Amino acid sequence: MNPAFLQVGNGADIRSIAVRMTAGGDPAAGGLVWLGGYRSDMAGTKAEALDNWAINNGRSCCRFDYSGHGESGGKFIDGTISRWLDESLAVFDQFTGGPQILVGSSMGAWVALRLVQELIGRNEHDRLRGLLLLAPAPDFTHELMMPYLSDEHKNQLKNQGYMEEQSEYCDEPNIFTRNLFEDGEKNRVMTGPIDTGCPVHIIQGMKDEDVPYQHAMKLMTYLPGENVTMTLVKDGDHRLSRDQDIKLMLRSIENLEQ
Repeated sequence: MNPAFLQVGNGADIRSIAVRMTAGGDPAAGGLVWLGGYRSDMAGTKAEALDNWAINNGRSCCRFDYSGHGESGGKFIDGTISRWLDESLAVFDQFTGGPQILVGSSMGAWVALRLVQELIGRNEHDRLRGLLLLAPAPDFTHELMMPYLSDEHKNQLKNQGYMEEQSEYCDEPNIFTRNLFEDGEKNRVMTGPIDTGCPVHIIQGMKDEDVPYQHAMKLMTYLPGENVTMTLVKDGDHRLSRDQDIKLMLRSIENLEQ
C-alpha cells in the first residue's frame, strides 16, 4: 500500500507528511492512531501489528511519519514537539473519524498527551476512546536529558545549536537540537494534573535503559483519572517488540475497546 501525502505548514515551511490509512468497516466505530517515537517510523513491528489487528477487527488504523522521519518530507533537524504535534493534529483531522485510541510509543506518548490536550481544548472529548502509552517519554528533554547533560553537550548546544549522542539502534548518532530543548519546555505536560477524559493504559519495561520505569511511575501521579492502569514488564526493554510484548499491546487495545 502506497502512502497518501498531506501537506502541512505554509510557504517555505510546507512539508509532505506520509500517511497510511486502513479503513474500518464502520466509520462511526472509530479506530487506532499510531504516534511513533523519536527517529522511528510507521513501518515498525508494533505499528504493523496494530494495523493487522485493525484489519481483523473491522477498525480503522491511521499511521504516519513525522516530518524528517520515514517517508515524510522535511528535515529531521527542524523537528520539535510543536512541529510534530501540528502534523499529528492535521493527520488526525484529515484522516480519522469517530472515537480513537491513541497509541503513543516513547516520544509519541508525549505527542499523544499534547494531542489530547489540544482536542479537549477544542471540546472534542468524544473523539477520544482511550490512550495506550508504550514506554512513555513525555517531557524527556526536561526530565531525562537536561539534568544529565555533560559540559561537552552543553557546549555543542550553545555553539552549534545541536548535540550528538551515540544511538543503540543505528550507526548514525542521535541529534538533539537547542530548538528541541527550548520548544520542549513550552510543551511540558508533567507540571500538573493531566486530564485525559478517557481510559489510559501504560506498558513499561523494567529493563528499559532509555526511559527508566520510574519515569512511567512518575507520569502516573499526574494522571488523576480513575481508569488509569500500568503494566510493568519485568524483562521488557525500550522496544517492547517481542512476540509477548506485541500480544500484551493488543490485549490492552481490546481492553480499551470495551
